[in-house]
Amino acid sequence: MNPGPKLKSAATAATAKGNTHQHAAALAEAQLRDVALRITPARIKVLATLLEARCAFSHQDMQDQFTEMDRVTLYRALDCLTDAGLAHKIAGDDRVFRYSAGAEHGDSSPHGGATHHAQHQHGHFKCTRCAKVFCLDGSGDAGFLDSILALGDSHAGTTTPAKLHKQLQQALQDTLGKGFQGHEIELTIKGWCADCAH
Repeated sequence: MNPGPKLKSAATAATAKGNTHQHAAALAEAQLRDVALRITPARIKVLATLLEARCAFSHQDMQDQFTEMDRVTLYRALDCLTDAGLAHKIAGDDRVFRYSAGAEHGDSSPHGGATHHAQHQHGHFKCTRCAKVFCLDGSGDAGFLDSILALGDSHAGTTTPAKLHKQLQQALQDTLGKGFQGHEIELTIKGWCADCAH
């Protein structure tokens, strides 16, 4: 008996999804190894899920997906991945943290040049209907913020993220006084996601 086209396409989609998940798990394991973290099944599973995700997940979203994993193990895995810079936490208006994969970038400390763990420097889009949060870290050659900066370059001299940070730091000191040091820039665009807009 020959299976119909619907059955064949469903089987093909399931195979592709399995391959994608295997790739994400292998990538998660490689990233854990790169930052010298102990490789555990929970960390691999959580990081692989975040790498595959289109939007950020709350702890509850993850708990709903991993019913076999206890809450403490999940919290520890998320905290470990966040501390290592393999994931980042996004604070929502609803006081719920959401997590997304993404390597943090080290930054030079103004105190002696030592490297410290910098916050992620990219924007987010939050859907005001479904509350999903999407990272605006770019999918092409330039990230979202770099693309925005490039738009401003046509009117002024060349602006780089480092120059922008310096300009913002100067504006902060001009406004609030000497001694104030900014360490994180947040950009959140609110609107409706593609699913909710229809």
